[in-house]
Amino acid sequence: MKVLLTGGTGYIGSHTAIELIKLGFEVEIMDNLFNSKITVLDKIEKISGVKPKFYKVDLLDKDGMDKMFSEGQYDLVIHFAGLKAVGESVEKPLKYYENNVGGTINLLECMKKHNVNKIIFSSSATVYGEQNVARLTEEMQTGIGITNPYGETKHVIEEILKDVAEADSKFEATILRYFNPVGAHPSGLIGEDPNDIPNNLMPIVMKVSTGEIKELSVYGDDYDTVDGTGVRDYIHVVDLAKGHVAAIKKMKPGISIYNLGTGKGTSVLEMVAAFEKASGKKLPYKIVGRRAGDLAEVYADPSKAERELGWKTELMIEDAMNDTINYLKHIAK
Repeated sequence: MKVLLTGGTGYIGSHTAIELIKLGFEVEIMDNLFNSKITVLDKIEKISGVKPKFYKVDLLDKDGMDKMFSEGQYDLVIHFAGLKAVGESVEKPLKYYENNVGGTINLLECMKKHNVNKIIFSSSATVYGEQNVARLTEEMQTGIGITNPYGETKHVIEEILKDVAEADSKFEATILRYFNPVGAHPSGLIGEDPNDIPNNLMPIVMKVSTGEIKELSVYGDDYDTVDGTGVRDYIHVVDLAKGHVAAIKKMKPGISIYNLGTGKGTSVLEMVAAFEKASGKKLPYKIVGRRAGDLAEVYADPSKAERELGWKTELMIEDAMNDTINYLKHIAK
């Protein structure tokens, strides 16, 4: 099977490329390199033995995508590409709707033109909004109380995919709602290395540990949680990548939706402690006020993915921390 990964040089895309290549899939990558590096292709080759064919194409470049699809003759698209900085989405909502929603429409039109009927979409737990409380299940209503335009774009794209599936009986779409990816490849060669200002916890922890950022800001310590700090579902990126492989094997006409998470939450301070234990160094942090829209607890019920896809997480927070530190050692060389 020939698979196109949009955004495939990014954090999750690159790890997924490796898992697919290992299993004999033919992988090609499209990326505009806005938030990733071309050197990732060499690292994929070093790990897997295969260097995927690469197209530097943007989601808004319809002609470039059309040419790529003409050459590629793909069986399936895994759609990772998109802007993802929550704070920036609040400041620049039109940019996010144009790129994420408009770009996905361009992609879907190109797929239709070239008779590609299968897509796996990288969605997010943000679509559950504020009205749902953990443990989050796929049956919960989405789209109410989403606190930022980034999350809204994910929800809008989900709705577009549902409408396309309703209109075309041959269309197969699987929506994977990610929780919080962490960790790195055990080789230490690839991990989370954003070009922009990091927004998620672990890239900031990494930059604090290397001295690039003075200290970690912990937003609130007065939540009703184990230690007062926010609790999230942190999933090792290799487990997440393997979730895509499991999804490919079970694709069927219509829409399928799965949470990809561990099913348990870890607080910010528990993550700090785990990093300190793995690194043997103290991590400087300060408690600051809560951020607007942050929830006390967000974690998945992943039982549907286990039941229908035969997938569940295998790696622990400790594995994620050890792999992150191994990755930091490699990029410091």
